[in-house]
Amino acid sequence: MAALKKVLVANRGEIAVRVMRTLRERRIGSVAVFSEVDRLAAHVLFADEALPLGGKTSAESYLRIDKIVDAARRAGADAVHPGYGFLSENPSFARALTAAGLTFVGPPADAMEIMGNKLKARAKMLAAGVRVIPGTDGPVSDPAEAARLAEEIGYPVIVKAAAGGGGKGMRIVRGPDQLAAALRATGEEAGKAFADSAVYLEKYIDRPRHIEIQVMADARGNAIHLGERECSLQRRHQKVVEECPSPFVDAAMREAMGRMAVQAAKAVGYVGAGTVEFIVDPGRDFYFLEMNTRLQVEHPVTEMVTYTDLVELQLAAAAGEPLPLRQEDVRARGWAMEFRIYAEDPARGFLPAAGRILRLREPVGPGIRHDSGIYQGCEVSVFYDPLLSKLVVYGAERGDVLERARRAFDEFVVAGIKTNIPFHKWLLAQPAFAAGDCDTHYIDEHFRPELLAQDPELPFVALVAAALAYHQHGRGAPAARGEADGATSRWRQAARREAVMRRSTHG
Repeated sequence: MAALKKVLVANRGEIAVRVMRTLRERRIGSVAVFSEVDRLAAHVLFADEALPLGGKTSAESYLRIDKIVDAARRAGADAVHPGYGFLSENPSFARALTAAGLTFVGPPADAMEIMGNKLKARAKMLAAGVRVIPGTDGPVSDPAEAARLAEEIGYPVIVKAAAGGGGKGMRIVRGPDQLAAALRATGEEAGKAFADSAVYLEKYIDRPRHIEIQVMADARGNAIHLGERECSLQRRHQKVVEECPSPFVDAAMREAMGRMAVQAAKAVGYVGAGTVEFIVDPGRDFYFLEMNTRLQVEHPVTEMVTYTDLVELQLAAAAGEPLPLRQEDVRARGWAMEFRIYAEDPARGFLPAAGRILRLREPVGPGIRHDSGIYQGCEVSVFYDPLLSKLVVYGAERGDVLERARRAFDEFVVAGIKTNIPFHKWLLAQPAFAAGDCDTHYIDEHFRPELLAQDPELPFVALVAAALAYHQHGRGAPAARGEADGATSRWRQAARREAVMRRSTHG
């Protein structure tokens, strides 16, 4: 297959910009697509070319296969990178691109189809000898049959949507009296969210760890893994912080999980970057959970520790090139953490926020990487996922990363909209997190809005107030109340701290 010359990125936000950076390094042309509300978005301004899709919502723009295929043709692109989310795990999209003579930077449609359905994936993994969680082999709809099977599996069980994902379409059932209602509610939710109401039962692992393995495969049958990522810090089944390596995983466990992940990828003829997710019980027994057939949000921590560019490896695999690495070539050095920065208000139940970013100061310095889809003055829309950026912190040891992350968040300012930066500051102050002793329930059980520190915008507000006071009263004005005895007011102290931070960051 010929080398790629121009790639359309069928996504938006930070992941679109991140993919385009690798395209630019490899001297491959980049094409952005955008909705009406994203006309001035960061990914549009960064790309070599940009084409409108029209519409405001995802359904009118980034989820329209026909519009994206047409845009790729008009731009003269020879490939499409889907990023994550939107159409990235849609087999119909991959097939439509192939039919149009375009290369899909992702796995074969058949592999996506199998792994996209939990029951099909479960059956395939069982046949391949991959360890799966005890559960039903097919969909269950009859409450009486479900009750019999649940007794065999052993409570607690979890009712899962066969086509579910992203933490949706699942309910924990701790006793027989809850089962019928959970079956009905999960089936209804699955039908609405995934157009497939099939559900099944699985043993619920209490207080689990969520560990995933990054795999990479070429079209010639070669596959490797690049170690694990710890993804147990979740809020309502959604990941918030990820790290590599995991403080819970030892060398023997890493090798066993990696071997099983490669086995899973080969079983479906996988090509490109993928992630095999495992659920791990407190005794370190691990079970296949699912496979994400795309680039993960948290891929940067693997890149930092293994010194690889996963997007570059994706592009090479899509172009038919062999893997440039063998398993013995993969070496992990140091530690990395990723903190997802969302436009949401942690003091109000993490409600999504929207508006204009009036001021942005990004942390910099050794070991700091900020994958961002925003800039000062840009509008954050209500129409899309609230993920703004990802702060990735690297260090020689886990303790170094924690200290560096605390410093980075002290520098980080996003003014004009609410973000979850105060939440991350709270998390970094928790002894359990510092010790790496957190399971998937930690945030839901321990976080309370009243535990947050002061609003991070306060120093900026203080600076503005001090400047206004200065211009209103002039240099010769009498000292403000609280300064008559020579003491400096808190307003001025905050303003001076902010001025020092501005000079240290930009000067």
